[in-house]
Amino acid sequence: MPIPALPDHEALLARIHEDLIDGYDEELELEIEDRTVAPGVIPDRETERSERMHYFQNLFRLQGELVKLQDWIATSGQKVVIVFEGRDAAGKGGVIKRITQRLNPRVCRVVALPAPNDRERTQWYFQRYVTHLPAAGEMVLFDRSWYNRAGVERVMGFCNEDDVEEFFRSVPEFERMLVRSGIRVIKYWFSITDDEQHLRFMSRIHDPMKQWKLSPMDLESRRRWEAYTKAKEAMLERTHIPEAPWWVVQAVDKKRARLNCISHLLELFDYAEIPRPSVELPPRVRNQDYTRQPVPATMFVPERY
Repeated sequence: MPIPALPDHEALLARIHEDLIDGYDEELELEIEDRTVAPGVIPDRETERSERMHYFQNLFRLQGELVKLQDWIATSGQKVVIVFEGRDAAGKGGVIKRITQRLNPRVCRVVALPAPNDRERTQWYFQRYVTHLPAAGEMVLFDRSWYNRAGVERVMGFCNEDDVEEFFRSVPEFERMLVRSGIRVIKYWFSITDDEQHLRFMSRIHDPMKQWKLSPMDLESRRRWEAYTKAKEAMLERTHIPEAPWWVVQAVDKKRARLNCISHLLELFDYAEIPRPSVELPPRVRNQDYTRQPVPATMFVPERY
């Protein structure tokens, strides 16, 4: 069997460039997915292009720093928990996507728990969250967290006021215990206005690819805006502790919120770039008696594109 020719240097660089662009296109896909334009508004294309370029340049730079942070966490054995809270459609998922997009899922993982089942409801409240806490060299992002009790559970009547009061007594000690054990606890609240949430909900209602994001609970939360506000204010007041303070992200502008949150997260760590050993690709071993077996045509995915 003849040995296939290796691509020349220029062809190899071109392929690497194409792969790099493909990675950037993934971010563009997310950007297009998140985009909303108010009816009747025609954006200034030149201004829009300039702003988008500024956003992408900063995002890619920050994501490069996140990779350095990831390597430092893994090498130094840090244990990090990042809690993301906020109203429905506040943009928590968007920033989590951008943080994790270029990171190793073995180092940085996301926890988004469903509603507790019948067995979990009888457990110690924090028990189902404890199993997801990081080991050394890991960073865990909670897309909503134990603070459900102070928010959705309280507002929707899934727990009583005695349960809420016990939560407020317990959570500072719980988080202090985590910090004493060597876990860094970082908490972000994504803040949006009444009008902005209304706009984002309407966008989801009219976008078939986003309608799955709207649950009956989300719609009910819209009706109970003021109750959520009171619950949020009580939560921030009673759980803002020196060992694990809250940080509020102004999230009406999604792009600014992402950049500001990632930038702030990086500033919280005194990390350093970990030197990587130089890597050389070894030559592939080629045996003259090796014969590649043909794959039946019926097994191939149709090439429609």
